[in-house]
Amino acid sequence: MPSLAAWVPGLGGFAIGAAAGFAVRHAKLCSFGAIEDALMGGDSRRLRIFGLALGIAILGTQTLIIGGILDPGLTTYTSPALPLVSILIGSLMFGAGMALVGTCGFGSLVRLGAGDLRSLIVILVLGATAYATLRGVLANLRIDVLERLSIAMPDRVSSDMASLSSHALGFEVRAILTIAAGTGLCLLALGDARLRHAPRLLSAGIALGVLTIAGWIVTGSLGDEFDVPSRPQSLTFVSTIGKALYAGVLNVSSFTDFGVGSVFGVVAGACLAAWRSTELRWEAFDDDHEMRRHLVGAGLMGVGGILAGGCTIGQGITAGSMLALSWPFAVGGMVLGARLGIALLVDGPVSEIVQRSWASLRSKINH
Repeated sequence: MPSLAAWVPGLGGFAIGAAAGFAVRHAKLCSFGAIEDALMGGDSRRLRIFGLALGIAILGTQTLIIGGILDPGLTTYTSPALPLVSILIGSLMFGAGMALVGTCGFGSLVRLGAGDLRSLIVILVLGATAYATLRGVLANLRIDVLERLSIAMPDRVSSDMASLSSHALGFEVRAILTIAAGTGLCLLALGDARLRHAPRLLSAGIALGVLTIAGWIVTGSLGDEFDVPSRPQSLTFVSTIGKALYAGVLNVSSFTDFGVGSVFGVVAGACLAAWRSTELRWEAFDDDHEMRRHLVGAGLMGVGGILAGGCTIGQGITAGSMLALSWPFAVGGMVLGARLGIALLVDGPVSEIVQRSWASLRSKINH
């Protein structure tokens, strides 16, 4: 059995995940909902909240790096090679899957905490396909094919914007980039007068940013490196859901992992928030069509999230807090994938869209 010290990351992950789940459920914040609002409704308020979370996370995380508390080279987001092809393919898949399900992996955990049994199925499929891509039947395709198509960084510099900029300019610019990016994102969010009068949304954005920083602290300095050696990590919800599924079925010692603890913490925190607001109730699929849509979406998110290196939280905030070069490509791909997924839901399958377009074109030619 793991020692008491070995449980520190897992317990820290549970506490941080519970706080994140409670805050997001209380504010009814959703990353896919934020993207959908901005793309389809022209309302960027919820997207700005995620910008606020990212701005706070950048300021705190980069302060840890500048202070020597966190080494960016030890994280999974800043390797000396950027697997751009894998990130682009994976982020498009994840975004499309998110549209089919109606939320991301993190959002599915939040929904499960409120009693949504559809999310239980999504999480099981997402976790299984994520683990298959991470370490199972699809791992060789990911490692030997897609991740070999990587762009090497000059002189094996870490693939984060601060390290690359400092290398190119010949002097350290991390502090300048931190202040510019972090404060700029915070001001962009707070510049919306409507958000300044939305305390629940603001508190959720602040909480996500602060909790991302806390994740780096817990995994980077509080764990027992000799007992359970691990990379510094923070909030992300694709590989961790796969590991949580593996831990629950096969390996109890995996519960000491920060990410696994955070998965169960999100469900617990969201459950508490739903219970306090009397919104805790069971929900299930309306019909087989809805179930098929969720199954396909969950599979796309599981495989795509691993290929992309994270989800809307893992890449959108956690990798962003490292100023990782993967961040803009992954986020952009997820937004594009979500837009394509929305189009499929609204306009129907690609075959039907092509048939309608062809029929319309023939009608115009005949007339």
